[in-house]
Amino acid sequence: MEKIEFIQQLFADRIGGAEFGLRDEIFKFEKIKRAKRAAAKANPNVKLIDLGVGEPDAMADERVVKKLAEEAGKKENRFYSDNGIAEFNEASVSYMKEVFGVDGLNPETEVNHVIGSKPALAMLPAAFINPGDITLMPAPCYPVLGTHTKYYGGEVVSLPLLEENQFLPDLDSISEDVLKKAKLLYLNYPNNPIGAVANVAFFEKVVKFAKKHQIIVVHDAAYAALVFDGEKPLSFLSIPGAKDVGVEIQSLSKSFNMTGWRIGFIAGNEKIVKAFATIKDNNDSGQFIAIQKAAAYALAHPEITEETAEKYSRRHEMLAQILSECGFDAVKPKGSFFLYTKAPVGVENGPAFQSAEEFSQFLILEHLISTVPWDDVGHYVRFSVTFEADGIEEEKQVLDEVKTRLSKTKFIFK
Repeated sequence: MEKIEFIQQLFADRIGGAEFGLRDEIFKFEKIKRAKRAAAKANPNVKLIDLGVGEPDAMADERVVKKLAEEAGKKENRFYSDNGIAEFNEASVSYMKEVFGVDGLNPETEVNHVIGSKPALAMLPAAFINPGDITLMPAPCYPVLGTHTKYYGGEVVSLPLLEENQFLPDLDSISEDVLKKAKLLYLNYPNNPIGAVANVAFFEKVVKFAKKHQIIVVHDAAYAALVFDGEKPLSFLSIPGAKDVGVEIQSLSKSFNMTGWRIGFIAGNEKIVKAFATIKDNNDSGQFIAIQKAAAYALAHPEITEETAEKYSRRHEMLAQILSECGFDAVKPKGSFFLYTKAPVGVENGPAFQSAEEFSQFLILEHLISTVPWDDVGHYVRFSVTFEADGIEEEKQVLDEVKTRLSKTKFIFK
């Protein structure tokens, strides 16, 4: 039978064109997976401690699971939901008011359900980006909005997140040439991978900036309710004028341990929400109604998130202390799963590290501790507190073992 070759020539340039799938390029997370497999094989009697997980370690609340089962059994919930159900929109509006103090959202025109934050970020550029347009993206950050900007012929301009700026983008540094072409500004606080939080003053500046330069703000608030140590949950939409210039994407994945459920919502400017809903209506037929109803139940119980935040706060406290004792400049974050800290440049009487990725590989292979490296702006490593542990005693056992393993090596920092 004749072998058909034409498909390779038909791939779109946006995903690599005729070279798609032919390059032997190994990405960061695949390297981590390979190193974890190699470490486990070489040390079959030592358990790998995964401090690189970017999703919750616990199941969804039992009451939410029960609600899902109940709603899944109802005949009327089996149909397509298209752009969502009123019950979920209304629950979203109530949640925004109770948790973030955001008042006045219209559940019919200013809220729409999303099948997780990722698809929402992927769809938004379809509504706004023409070839040559610019999306402003912090670095490092979750890349999906930028990836799809490029798919539509747009350009991504990176705004480095630096310690000296409290890991907030320097909006004053953007050139006039870039600002003339910019359409979207992506923000994410509390931040992945840094764990940094924004404040009211910064968001007020963002609103003024967006109005002046006619730029749409997309705030990815996946971790917004997971804050600690007196920090109050902050929504971009709580800032006067924010709804004039942007939208916020809220997710139940992180805050309610519902990662695989794929449910959240976009809220804010009516025109942006309508444009998103139009794009979405041509992409999917809506999330399962039973999931939306269970999610509405969850949103009415923000104490679920508060309990989870207490757990992460406790773990961050212990982890930051351990890392500090081992020489890292580790500071407990004010939100999210993540503790972001500078990677060492080497170890005493051992190898030097040219990148955070090299350090991360060393940590996996030599100490069976997995983390995620970030070399976008300087050399940093991201630790996560979503490791597997059932209760406080198990948490202490895991972190004591982390300390034992790290203490075997003297790390060198600049």
